Amino acid sequence: MFHHVAEAPVDPILGTALAFKADTNPKKVNLGIGANRDDAGQPVVFAAIRKVELEHANDAACFKEYCPIDGDARMKLLTQQLMFGPADKAVAEGRVASCQALSGTGSLRVVGEFIKKHLPSAAHTVYVSDPTWGNHHAIFKESGCTTKTYPYWDASAKALNFDGMLACLEAAPEGCTVLLHAVAHNPTGMDPTVEQWHEIVALVKRRCLVVILDNAYQGFASGDLDKDRLSATLFSEAGVEFFTCQSFAKNMGLYGERVGMVHIHCASQSAAKCVLSQLKLVVRPMYSSPPIHGAEIVIRTLGDPENYAAWKEELRVTAERIGEMREKLTLGLETKGTPGSWRHITRQIGMFSYTGLSAEQCETLTSEYSIYLLKSGRISIAGLNHGNVQYVVDAIDDVVRRKRA
Repeated sequence: MFHHVAEAPVDPILGTALAFKADTNPKKVNLGIGANRDDAGQPVVFAAIRKVELEHANDAACFKEYCPIDGDARMKLLTQQLMFGPADKAVAEGRVASCQALSGTGSLRVVGEFIKKHLPSAAHTVYVSDPTWGNHHAIFKESGCTTKTYPYWDASAKALNFDGMLACLEAAPEGCTVLLHAVAHNPTGMDPTVEQWHEIVALVKRRCLVVILDNAYQGFASGDLDKDRLSATLFSEAGVEFFTCQSFAKNMGLYGERVGMVHIHCASQSAAKCVLSQLKLVVRPMYSSPPIHGAEIVIRTLGDPENYAAWKEELRVTAERIGEMREKLTLGLETKGTPGSWRHITRQIGMFSYTGLSAEQCETLTSEYSIYLLKSGRISIAGLNHGNVQYVVDAIDDVVRRKRA
C-alpha cells in the first residue's frame, strides 16, 4: 500500500547534524545546528536548570497526569512577565490570552491554525523575511496559509535592507500577516535598531497588519532579558493586538523538552477569554495537551528568585562567550587578510551569523575540512570555541582564496 510513497529529501539543518555525527575526522566542527555548546564543544545544560530538575525529581508532590489543554496555569503570568515585562498594561489587565505549546515550532503552528480559522482571508497571507528560518514557510503552508517574502538581507552591504523591508510592507495588502523575529534574526543575526523598530510598529499600526513575533532568543542574544524584549514592549505600548510565539529551547537549553508559549495581546479581557477558548479548540485535536516536565522546569526557574538569578547569570555568560567567538572569528580573518569584509559578523547578534560565503565555498568547507554549515553561509557561532576557531579561520581563508564568490 506504500509503493507510491517517495523518499523525502533530508532536512537541510537536521541532515547536517547527521552527517557531522557520521564524520570520523577528529577536527570536525559543527556550525550548522543551532544549539549551545561549551568551550569543549559539548552540549550545555545550565547548572541552574540541573538544580531545578533535581528539585523537581525529589518533590514527592509532583505527578504525571495530563495537564489542561492550555498548559499549567502557573506558567501564564510568569512567562507573560518575562516576555512583556512586569509593568505591561495588557498583562496587568488580563488582556493576554496564553497557551502552552510545543516550543517555537508548535507555537507557530497553533497560531497559523488560529489565523486560518478565525481571522479574515487577508490575514491568511503571511509575509516572512528573505531569508528566514527554513521551517517558517512549511509551518504556515501546512496551516493553510500562503507565504510571501519581504526584503531583509542586503547581500552586497552585508546589512539589513531596512528601506526595502519598509517599502514592501507598505505596499502589502492591508490586514495581511507579517512575521517578525523578536530578537536575534535567524539566519542573519542582523536586527533593526531601536529607531527602526519604532518605524516598524508605526507602519504595522497604520496599515492594520497582523503581527506574529517569533521570540526564540530572549536573553540568549544580548545576555539581557529586558533589552531582548524591546520589540514586544513597543508593540504592546502602541496598543497593537498581536501574536507572540515564545520558546525556551535556546535560553533555557530545553531543546528536547519542547516547551513554549503562545501569547495573544487582545484589546479587552473579554476578547482574551474568547480567544483562549478557541486556542484550546485548535490544540485539542492537534496534540490534546502539552508535556509537563519542561513546563515544570520553566515554572521553578522563573518562579523562584534564587533560581531565576542563577539562570540570568548563566545567560549573560553564554551571550558573552558567543560575542567573544564573533570577535575571534572576525579578527582571525582580518589578521590573515582573507579577501572580503568580515566586520559584519561582529555587528550581528545572537547565535547565528550570515557570513556571506557562497554555496560552493560552504560545500568545500564541509567536504575538505569537515566544517559543517548551511549552504546559505549561515553558521552557528555557538559551535566555535577556543580550540577550533583558528582551524575554522584557516579553512575559510583557504577556501575563499581558492573559490572566489
